Amino acid sequence: MYTVVTGAAGFIGANLVHALNARGERNIIAVDDLTDGPKFRNLVDCDIAHYVDKDQFIEMLLDGVWDGEIRAILHQGACSDTMEHNGKFMMENNYQYSVSLLEYCQQDAIPLLYASSAAVYGGGQVFREERGFESPLNVYGYSKFLFDQVVRKRMQNGLTAQVAGFRYFNVYGPREQHKGRMASVAFHHFNQYRDTGKVKLFGSYDGYEAGMQSRDFVSVEDVVRVNLHFLDHPESSGIWNLGTGRAEPFNNVALAAVNACRRQQGEAEMTLEQMIAAGIVEYIDFPDALKGKYQSYTCADIGALRAAGYADEFLTVADGVARYADALR
Repeated sequence: MYTVVTGAAGFIGANLVHALNARGERNIIAVDDLTDGPKFRNLVDCDIAHYVDKDQFIEMLLDGVWDGEIRAILHQGACSDTMEHNGKFMMENNYQYSVSLLEYCQQDAIPLLYASSAAVYGGGQVFREERGFESPLNVYGYSKFLFDQVVRKRMQNGLTAQVAGFRYFNVYGPREQHKGRMASVAFHHFNQYRDTGKVKLFGSYDGYEAGMQSRDFVSVEDVVRVNLHFLDHPESSGIWNLGTGRAEPFNNVALAAVNACRRQQGEAEMTLEQMIAAGIVEYIDFPDALKGKYQSYTCADIGALRAAGYADEFLTVADGVARYADALR
């Protein structure tokens, strides 16, 4: 039997493949679009049974190539660029593709675990898995939001197999280097400090002081653990927030990244105030292109996730970014 991972050469997908390997699983079908060829590096240290292009995979799936041979699909493939304005592409790639997978999995009673996003909440201040709090600010968020609605309707009408959606908050960690400007703040801070000796953060905006816009930053290590937990519990279906339940300011990420680099270089740690005074932390004007499309605050309500049986603690920014910096080194 095969485990399918879509977006397998991407950030979260590659971490899932690596984690499945660590559990002794090698019968993995990796699905992705390698038009961005360098992403292949994320899979070099992984063992897979087969690689299939994402478009060919849907065709082969519907043609019955793997009928009776798939035990679960971990659907991580999507365009995650929140600045992508091509709605036709976004809906075909993120929404319709996911609907096709859902229909196939329900037809053949195959568990489907998929990536949703905290972007479904838009600029709200309540992040709970309820329709009344969902109002995406961009077409990426809308593509995730709309598929979640399809899943909800399917759950109401009865499922033949597990469907588990995870609303990822701000994920950071190894294997995201190919994402460029869409890579995490932790990634950019680490590289900015290593290359220039300083890091840049947004200045005051939306009622927040400089660097105090806050997000729920979650390590990819925790994201993988949650996915594997529900893979091991196919009786559990639902849509859950996947964050830490803590909102931390961007200043905290900069502080953790810079001090991790300083420890690696044998230098003493500094406070945020010392970094600002030394010009290590620099604030820049908030970009016009992001105004009205930016979440200044996110914090996952993880009550439903806990009620569904996930009990492990989540890494703090200080611990998670330090571990990530060691991996980047």
